[in-house]
Amino acid sequence: MSSASPDAERSRAADDLDDLSAWMARPVTAESDAEMRRTRAIGRTVAGIFWIVVLLALAAGTGYTIWALSAPVPEPTIEAGAPAADPGPTAAMVRPTEGASVIAVRGASEYLGPEAAAEGMIVRTGSGEQQPIASITKLITALVVLEAHPLDGLDDPGPTLTFSEADHDLYDAYYVQGATVAGMPAGSRMSLRDALATMLIPSASNYADAVSTWAFGSSWGFREAAREWLDARGLTSTVVVDPTGLDPRNVSTPDDLMRLADIAADDAVVAHISGTPAVSFPGTGTVYTTNTLLGQSGISGLKTGNLGPGTFGLVYTATLDVAPDVTLDVTGVRLGAQSRDSLHTDIVRLLDSVEAGFHPVPVARAGQTVGTVSAPWGATAAVVIAEDAEIFTWSDTPIASRWDSVPVEVPRDGAAVGVITWSAGPETVSANVVVEGEIEPPSAWWRLMNPGELG
Repeated sequence: MSSASPDAERSRAADDLDDLSAWMARPVTAESDAEMRRTRAIGRTVAGIFWIVVLLALAAGTGYTIWALSAPVPEPTIEAGAPAADPGPTAAMVRPTEGASVIAVRGASEYLGPEAAAEGMIVRTGSGEQQPIASITKLITALVVLEAHPLDGLDDPGPTLTFSEADHDLYDAYYVQGATVAGMPAGSRMSLRDALATMLIPSASNYADAVSTWAFGSSWGFREAAREWLDARGLTSTVVVDPTGLDPRNVSTPDDLMRLADIAADDAVVAHISGTPAVSFPGTGTVYTTNTLLGQSGISGLKTGNLGPGTFGLVYTATLDVAPDVTLDVTGVRLGAQSRDSLHTDIVRLLDSVEAGFHPVPVARAGQTVGTVSAPWGATAAVVIAEDAEIFTWSDTPIASRWDSVPVEVPRDGAAVGVITWSAGPETVSANVVVEGEIEPPSAWWRLMNPGELG
């Protein structure tokens, strides 16, 4: 393709100029004038619409901005919960390493479980077979005598016993056997209550013999009464052949002796006497209990017995105040200890370990974070526990926790937003939960860019 020559281009431009001049010089007619007016009107209309649109856009933008910057924002959300609490390890019972032992712990079935409500928490060690019970027999002697000659409460002295020359001779007879004895002058008089006290507190064998013979007429009569008494109470593994316990054929099992302990503890006279550390009577002077554990580790009774090394034993009751509102009643039997010292050590350690099994468990500390407060624009604050808290429980009893929210209008710093409650057995403890820190307000940019989040 060839380009037009310069002379041809100049000629064409001159022609276009002539045409424009001719158009401008044309005569104005009515039709052309109307057309010009219409053209100018359309131009003015278009220009007006343009500026109206511009002004409306500016007005709309200013209104949105004002609304977006002042519209309510959504409330922050709270996410929190109750932290779990570890009750700690299972209570370690310090059990005897020799002989036999059994205890029943009552009074805390809410902690120990429903199976402990009736019999208590049972802790056993060693053999359940029959063993010599020595002077623990005197506990049976007292109960058998009182069934035949009951006393009307602690203030009733009961019938009066007058000791004969034959009774006085019992002092020497038992003394030469190495048994514990108490003075019994011929012709002296004593109430049944005081005679039983002399039999049980210092464990005087001559009094056990004299009182049982007085009650039943002979040793044979006593043996028959004791057998019937034991059978009636289901103590079928217990054998009593003499009222003192010096005969090693007087035997029983730990389970039978546990039932015996409950029976003795329920008898007001026997329980009171066995819990008395010392008594004084004319003819006997002051005599002291053989149960030197009385008053230690909560021990309140009942009866000791021994026939030498390997036969030391104790049937006992104890009360443990493990907390202001938690009291434990303990019944226990310990047989087959090598010595009085080892007997005492074993029982005290076991009772102390039961008591130590009840303990406070820290469940919360002030300032502990348990959740967050979060706003849609990204601001956050912590949700924390307001105060320390601990709960009292037994061993590894599970500790349950529960979160309860508290209505709050604005979760500002320090605002309470909930309560956490822990429970273990019958115990409960609660702690308040509050906001820690301020939620920063949203920026103007976030407001302008998130109209859907605004109220």
